Amino acid sequence: MLLTLHVALLAEPGSGLALAALTAHYGLFLLWQPIWRTEESLSPATAALFLVGGIILVAGISWWFFAFWLALLIGLLGGRVSSSKAKQERSAYLMAAVYLIGMLLIWVEPRLLSRASDTNNLNWLAEYVLPLLPICLLFLKTLGGKDPTGSLDFFYSLMLFLLTLILVLGSFVVESVAHIDYSVALLRVLFSIALALLALSWLWDPRAGFSGLGQLLSRYLLSVGMPFEQWLHRVAASAENENSASEFLNAAVDELQTLPWVMGGTWRTEAGRGVFGVTSDHRAEFTYRNFNLTLFTRWRLSPALILHIKLLVQILGEFYESKLREEQMRSVAYMQAVYETGARLTHDIKNLLQSLSVLCVAAEREGDDQALVALIQRQLPQLTQRLQVTLDKLQAPKTAVIEMTNATTWWKRLRQRYKDSGVEFSSHRIPAGTEVPVELFDSVAENLLQNALDKSRNYPEIKINAEFSVENMPTLTVTDNGIAIEEDIARQMFKAALPSSTGLGIGLYHASRQAKYVGYALSLTQNRKGEVCFTLEKTMFG
Repeated sequence: MLLTLHVALLAEPGSGLALAALTAHYGLFLLWQPIWRTEESLSPATAALFLVGGIILVAGISWWFFAFWLALLIGLLGGRVSSSKAKQERSAYLMAAVYLIGMLLIWVEPRLLSRASDTNNLNWLAEYVLPLLPICLLFLKTLGGKDPTGSLDFFYSLMLFLLTLILVLGSFVVESVAHIDYSVALLRVLFSIALALLALSWLWDPRAGFSGLGQLLSRYLLSVGMPFEQWLHRVAASAENENSASEFLNAAVDELQTLPWVMGGTWRTEAGRGVFGVTSDHRAEFTYRNFNLTLFTRWRLSPALILHIKLLVQILGEFYESKLREEQMRSVAYMQAVYETGARLTHDIKNLLQSLSVLCVAAEREGDDQALVALIQRQLPQLTQRLQVTLDKLQAPKTAVIEMTNATTWWKRLRQRYKDSGVEFSSHRIPAGTEVPVELFDSVAENLLQNALDKSRNYPEIKINAEFSVENMPTLTVTDNGIAIEEDIARQMFKAALPSSTGLGIGLYHASRQAKYVGYALSLTQNRKGEVCFTLEKTMFG
């Protein structure tokens, strides 16, 4: 490409040799150019554009045209120098750029300014020395055609192109106004450009207390992504408003159509699929874990835009998986609530059955019919009331009402229920008017006493004591002299449901939660061999 350009420059403009060399140069340029992907087939519109460019190139041949064309090539080659990683490839582009700059300053511009006589002594350099640089390129091992077209640095190329035009036009203006020698005009323009670049480099990152041009340009470049940022804002809002993962995904992909380069697309997950917008000739497919997105765009996506959309798809996928996890957590929480409610009600019913069993045992042992009738009259209303409370828990959730009862009455009823169970009851004086939450104290007392009775079946010598006191606040204590509870179980006893060989392992856990709700605390105050003590007491902030 450069050698055919050299022939066209040395020949007389408008001659047959110049036209032939320039035509060959244009064809080789189309094969080399780093903008259009040469492996793709040309559309009729693109072919017509290239054809018009060739006609203009041949028909508009002049020194002004050569100056503009060389400036364009310098910009393209300079853009490849900054983006190339291989050392030999950078050397090749630098050699080509030096050749173009040399031909522009030594050969083209003097003839453009009608000052060819000023550089007659340098013509040999342009005719015989500079062509050696393109010839040397034949012996450099580079990447050839393997380098992707996306490696062109557009801003660097544009800057070099504009600087070259400033050099040409500045030399023309200085020479036309001052009527000085070409070399002097060229040096003035070169030093002016150097001073301007020095000032810009200082303003880019100054030390004078302000942010500089680099910061301003960075803000401008960041503002180019505003459509993407606005889409992120709307997707985040949809994530807050939509509870369902599928509804969120539908809303998010609909928002994709607001991006200027998106015309439509399809999406697919394990749970379903959808379509939005319209199709086009340009499509790109992206996958992130179980989320697949196919976009139809208005034009072919650039490498930078592809990275942009990959980030977009990753964000969509993360939001979608987060919504799926939320749905799973809600389902698990619901099932946990169902389990805990069922387990608690089952435990309450179990306690009721145990109370009925105690009543049956008392009926078998009681010889006095009047005493038996009196016992049944006292116990059955209590059992009926407790059963009704248990059934009420199966109804629709309502605001819990804490039912209070007289402490003396509750204590007497508890002693009557466990009259023949072997439990020793003791209490201090209960002040008149003292009340306790009956449901909580019933639940805790029956859980603690039943667990102690279950332990006594394996160790008959165990003594169980239940004590109720009202010094500062109502306090229930259940103590046995059996073996200590294992430390691992003791640490987790009131924090989670534990496996139990004699029950559901959930009674004390729910009793602890119920006590916390009412303003009480259930704790294991002593845990050693010969003294295992549980205490229910009102908390300071209850």
